[in-house]
Amino acid sequence: MKIDVRMIEEWKVLTPDQSRLDACVSNEFKRLLVEAVEDGTKKLILDLSGIEFIDSSGLGAIVCCFQKLGPHGRVALAGPQESVALMLRLTHVDKVFTLLETPEDILQETC
Repeated sequence: MKIDVRMIEEWKVLTPDQSRLDACVSNEFKRLLVEAVEDGTKKLILDLSGIEFIDSSGLGAIVCCFQKLGPHGRVALAGPQESVALMLRLTHVDKVFTLLETPEDILQETC
């Protein structure tokens, strides 16, 4: 698994090269997320536009990364396909993280 990294102002944008974030890749996904924030990053966007399926282990990796950011960290999830968006709503993750249509939409956020 690889994760593409780019910046939008002070936000680090991570885009996984997988179509599924499930138990088969969740440990590697979590490891890569944690590595991406070890440099002190506090604002992270996960571009989920290429993800067709996510299960609880994929969600758990995202939550683990959020915890690693600490109390001043922010995570936004961008571009979830309908099946992923449904899982985010069912698990109430949509209440914890900012949801965006595209990573660039973060520039329109007020907080």
